[in-house]
Amino acid sequence: MTRFLPTSIDDLRDAVAGALAAAEPVEIIAGGSKRGLGRPLQTPHVLDLSRLSGIRDYAPNELVMTAGAATPLAEIGRALSEAGQMLAFEPPDFRGLLGDDREPTLGGVLACNLSGPRRIKAGAARDHFLGFRAVSGRGEIFKAGGKVVKNVTGYDLCKLMAGSYGTLAALEEVTVKVLPRPEAEASLMLAAKAPDAASRLMAAALGSPHEVSGAAYLPAGCAPWVPPGCVVLRVEGPEPSVAARSRALQDELAAGACQILEKEN
Repeated sequence: MTRFLPTSIDDLRDAVAGALAAAEPVEIIAGGSKRGLGRPLQTPHVLDLSRLSGIRDYAPNELVMTAGAATPLAEIGRALSEAGQMLAFEPPDFRGLLGDDREPTLGGVLACNLSGPRRIKAGAARDHFLGFRAVSGRGEIFKAGGKVVKNVTGYDLCKLMAGSYGTLAALEEVTVKVLPRPEAEASLMLAAKAPDAASRLMAAALGSPHEVSGAAYLPAGCAPWVPPGCVVLRVEGPEPSVAARSRALQDELAAGACQILEKEN
């Protein structure tokens, strides 16, 4: 098995062109943390993008960041945290579920269109994907989108690339929109032993005017710290607003014969 390790967009183009000339498929990886998703690939070549890494442009005032596709999410998170900002789509970390300790990357999350609980409020990864530079399966360098939230550059190829799992092109550089981190947050844990009861609770909370930014059902036995079945709801925003909304949400749900297990700020 040949392992290509490009260090530039030109190296990436040459690697894809070489595989194309030989009519042989390649597996694209960066951190490799998502190789457990789906069936294992059996290809004669691996296209390792791990050297296409690093934050290349970050303008906190403009709420825009550009980085190499293989930049670890941990590095992205540290830079955003220092500026009081975040990736609003809350990229999930599946390493515990997949039994993998490899580092997830920004390009991998976007290519798989993976989003966390905040998706119900902030949108999916694809909604924050502004632009990219990549190499197509024909060995051609191309780019799409830009570094502004609103641009008129033709087809919105970012939406097409998000969720394509690397089957359409190999990402070399990506640009994303970032948002300010909430000033405060509070989580409510509600007793819900059965899935249907949990579903009703989450529907009531998400249909309320209290802007719940995350909802999850944790069945009994999923973690040692989890009570015997519960729903977790999250409220975010300015501290006075979070206090008032979480209090109102708690009162409304308690009035519906719901047991409040815990409130955590």
